[in-house]
Amino acid sequence: MSKLWQKDYQVDKLIEEFTVGNDYIIDQEIAASDCVASIAHGKMLNKIGILSDKEIQQIEEELKAIIADSMNNKFTIEMGDEDCHTAIENRLISKIGEAGKKIHTGRSRNDQVITALRLYMKAFLLEFTDEALRLCNAIYNFSQQHKDVPMPGRTHMQIAMPSSVGLWASSFGEEISDRVSLILSTYDMINKSPLGSAASYGVPIPLDREMTAQLMGFDCLQNNVLYVNNSRGRFEAEVLHQVEAVVLTLSKIAQDLILFSMPEFKYFSLPDSLCTGSSIMPQKKNPDGLELIRSKSALISGYAASINNITRSLPSGYNRDFQDTKDPFIKGTKLAYMCVKIMTQTFEGVKVHQENLEKGFIPEIYATDIAIEKALAGQSFRDAYKEVGLNIEGVQAQSPAESLGKRTSTGTSGNLNLQYLEDQIEDLLFQAESRKKVFDKAIEDLASQSVTLFR
Repeated sequence: MSKLWQKDYQVDKLIEEFTVGNDYIIDQEIAASDCVASIAHGKMLNKIGILSDKEIQQIEEELKAIIADSMNNKFTIEMGDEDCHTAIENRLISKIGEAGKKIHTGRSRNDQVITALRLYMKAFLLEFTDEALRLCNAIYNFSQQHKDVPMPGRTHMQIAMPSSVGLWASSFGEEISDRVSLILSTYDMINKSPLGSAASYGVPIPLDREMTAQLMGFDCLQNNVLYVNNSRGRFEAEVLHQVEAVVLTLSKIAQDLILFSMPEFKYFSLPDSLCTGSSIMPQKKNPDGLELIRSKSALISGYAASINNITRSLPSGYNRDFQDTKDPFIKGTKLAYMCVKIMTQTFEGVKVHQENLEKGFIPEIYATDIAIEKALAGQSFRDAYKEVGLNIEGVQAQSPAESLGKRTSTGTSGNLNLQYLEDQIEDLLFQAESRKKVFDKAIEDLASQSVTLFR
C-alpha cells in the first residue's frame, strides 16, 4: 500500500518518523468522521458524473464497514499509512479496486483533515454541552437541597459575611450555564462545511459544496476556501478556549471542596468512591480527582495556547505546522469532558455538615450587619463602620438563619431565585437538543447506522 502522495521515490526513514509523529495513533479518533465525510463527498461525485452508481455503491458499503470497525476498535492504522485518510483509501482500493482510487478526486488530504475535525468538533461540543448541563442540574439540585444551610462567606480567605451553601453552589451553576451559552454560539460559528476547499484554493471541478454541506448536517458553507484553511487551528483553539473557561470554574470548585473538606473545616465530605488512599499512611483518603481537575485545567489552557502559538505566524495557505494542532486539540477535548463528568459525580455525592458550617459563624461575621443596622437607625454608615470596627470584641453572635433571612435582594442568600438557574438550564437543553437532532440525523442517514464521532 502507498502513501497518498507516493510517486517514484522513497522517503528517508528518519524524516518519515519525524513527519508522521503520532498521527497514525490519534487519527483513530477521527477515522469515523473521515468516512462520513467521504460518503458525502462520494455521493456528490456521483451526482456530477465522476463516480458511477456502481462505484458509489461499492465505496459507500466499504466506508460503512470501516465506520463499524472503527467504532469497535477494529480498524488498524499503521505508521506506514501516516494517517487515517491514507489507511481508509488503501482499504478501499484493496477491497473494491479502481473505484477506491477515485474517491480522492477533488479533495486534498488537508481538506479531509479539516472536515473530519470539524465533524469531530461538532460532536464533541454537543456531548460536552450535554454533560455540562447535567453538571448544572446536579448543582441546581444540590443548591435547592441546601439553600438555607448557613456557610461563612470569606474574602481574602478570612471570615467576611454570612452566606449559605446554596449561594456558594448556585454561583457555579450560573457561571457554567453562561459558558454553555457561549459554547452553543461557538457551535454555530463552526457549523459551516469546509469540504471542497481542497488545498486552500479549490479545484477546477464543479463540486457541489452545498450538497455535501447539507448531507453532513452543516447549517451552511464556510464560503471562502482560503479562509477554510486559515481557520485550521483557529477553530480548534476557539473550541478549547470555550471549554477551558468551564474547566477553570471546575478548578475553583475543586479548590473550595478540597479546602472545606479538610478536618480543620469539615464543612463537606467527599464521596469515598471519588477518593484514593496512601501507599504508606493507612488513614489517608485523598481528594486526588479534585486535585487533578486543578492540574488538568492547566493542561487544557496549555493545549489551547500551544495551538495558538503554532498558528500565530503562519502564512496563508496550507503549512505542515497545522499537523501539530491535532494532538493538543484532541487531548484537550477528552480531558475537559472527563473533568466535567467527575465534577458531576462529586456534586451528586458530596455531603454537607451543617453543624460545622454553623460553627464558622463566629461573632465577628456579623460586624457588617451590625454596622448596617446602625446606619439604618440614623447613624452615618462611615461612623457606624468605625464604631463597630474599633469594638470588634463587643460584637454579639446572632442567629445564622435570621441573618440570612434579612438578605432579601434577588440573588442573595435569603432570595437565591433558583428558578433563574432552572429556567436557564431548561432553555439551553432545548437549544442543544435541537442542534443535536439535526446533526445526529444527518450522520445516521449518511452512515446508515448510529455513529459516535466523539468517544
